[in-house]
Amino acid sequence: MEDRNVKRPDSPGLSDFVLTCVMPYIDDPKDRDAISLVCRRWYDIDALTRKHVTIALCYTTSPERLRRRFKHLESLKLKGKPRAAMFNLIPENWGGYVTPWVTEIAQSFDCLKSLHFRRMIVEDSNLEELARSRGRVLQVLKLDKCSGFSTDGLLHVGRFCKNLRTFFLEESTIIEKDGAWLHELAMNNTVLETLNFYMTELSSFSVQDLQIIARNCRSLTSVKISDCEILDLVGFFQDAAALEEFGGGLFNEEPERYAALSFPARLCRLGLTYISENEMPIVFPIASRLRMLDLLYAFLSTDDLCLLIQQCPILEVLETRNVIGDRGLEVLAHSCKRLKRLRIERGADEQGMGDEGGLVSQRGLMDLAQGCLELEYLAVYVSDITNSSLECIGTYSKNLCDFRLVLLDREEKITDLPLDNGVRAILRGCEKLRRFALYLRPGGLTDVGLGYIGQYSQNIRWMLLGYVGESDEGLREFSRGCPSLQKLEMRGCCFSEQALADAVMRLTSLRYVWVQGYRGSDTGRDILAMVRPFWNIELIPARRIAVANQNGENVLNEDPAHILAYYSLAGPRNDCPDSVIPLAPARLLTS
Repeated sequence: MEDRNVKRPDSPGLSDFVLTCVMPYIDDPKDRDAISLVCRRWYDIDALTRKHVTIALCYTTSPERLRRRFKHLESLKLKGKPRAAMFNLIPENWGGYVTPWVTEIAQSFDCLKSLHFRRMIVEDSNLEELARSRGRVLQVLKLDKCSGFSTDGLLHVGRFCKNLRTFFLEESTIIEKDGAWLHELAMNNTVLETLNFYMTELSSFSVQDLQIIARNCRSLTSVKISDCEILDLVGFFQDAAALEEFGGGLFNEEPERYAALSFPARLCRLGLTYISENEMPIVFPIASRLRMLDLLYAFLSTDDLCLLIQQCPILEVLETRNVIGDRGLEVLAHSCKRLKRLRIERGADEQGMGDEGGLVSQRGLMDLAQGCLELEYLAVYVSDITNSSLECIGTYSKNLCDFRLVLLDREEKITDLPLDNGVRAILRGCEKLRRFALYLRPGGLTDVGLGYIGQYSQNIRWMLLGYVGESDEGLREFSRGCPSLQKLEMRGCCFSEQALADAVMRLTSLRYVWVQGYRGSDTGRDILAMVRPFWNIELIPARRIAVANQNGENVLNEDPAHILAYYSLAGPRNDCPDSVIPLAPARLLTS
């Protein structure tokens, strides 16, 4: 019998063996990061077993560093331009080029199966290189809000990426030359599950190619397209037997012609653009099984929305505009008890809206909070708000993880400002909050309220604040808290350069900060107080930009100066445009 007391030579330690077995099942990036800091051996095991990496800003590291650490990576998500670029607040040529990353991916990363580029500049040559080098193994390709490429680049993807299961182009700016890219995809792919070119200008595609994809790809579950007459998709819907999600299309024919249209039996997530009350009857037969409804681009009145919502008892996700009004939120609270995500965007035209539609206020939010107890995500533009309504959300919305509120800058006088007590209540009551956005008006939150945000944001990692606080003292109180805050965005605030720099130094977990509008110092050197190793600082001077007014005319508006700062292992970037002033820490520390 073997003596158990005899130690085998060169046998690995038990902890290493167990960790190697357990590590692949640990998916949370925060847990992974903590484990990798324990010791060098654990760092190496994490590097060997990590399958997915998200890089929140493409300039925080380099492709070479990523390759050296994670040799067996299977999935990569890479973000380029700051989120403010979605609102035209960042110069168009700021950066976010994907070329160096694609070059490294093409040469290395043999295990990579999934790529997600968000807000990046992608060229046709990048897509060709990617398709030719990784086409055989690539299963997921997402070009999310990207620009710089055309349908010629997509043609290479359709031709060489024959195992693609997800092809995502939503909200990307694409130069359209023809629809041959979709034909290549239809001819070469039989495993596609998700196809999405929603909210793009792609219109030259053939409906027959969509039907071929539906016929050949039996696992096709999600399709979101750009403008296309819904009646032309009758054959597609008949062949797409497994389809669970559809978005896009438009209605140009007489309403009675849509009576014969039927959706696939499994469809439960729907987003129809330009639908009006005349076409609503086509939705009614499937309304009872809908779990997601996107009405952001629908032409429905408050009455229409209420009628439709009443017939969706198992709805979990709703996206709409503030035409839903308080009355629509009341109906939602009574009819949709399973609601988890609600997004209410600002209406394209708020002028002339009556009291019954287009106005979301404290009354609707209180009904929503008390009726939809499973709510996890709430993003809303409101015309009026009170402390009591925020307190109500803090009392009832215990599952809320992501809360975003924008107070519209209308002429109405808000009588219950400031919102100090309400903000404190929502932060204290919603303990699961990880993302928090509060965009108010001057006077909407005092220094005391800003201090409450710091004090009660124990677990919040991302925050957007607009027009909050009264002085530098409020920012100082805020920065004494927020122990988990990694990403901070601020607009329209009254803080000085010195106060911003001091706050950044106090927020020990901060990895990224963007500020638009602040009180600059006479010399501009007060911001240097935040200089430290591995910390890139970029300044975007004030500029005048053309903005369309309510009449559609372009007028010049003053765009305040920006500060963008972030941790980077790659050092100052070498592709800064003339509109950006980089401040290199290495030089500044010795100046």
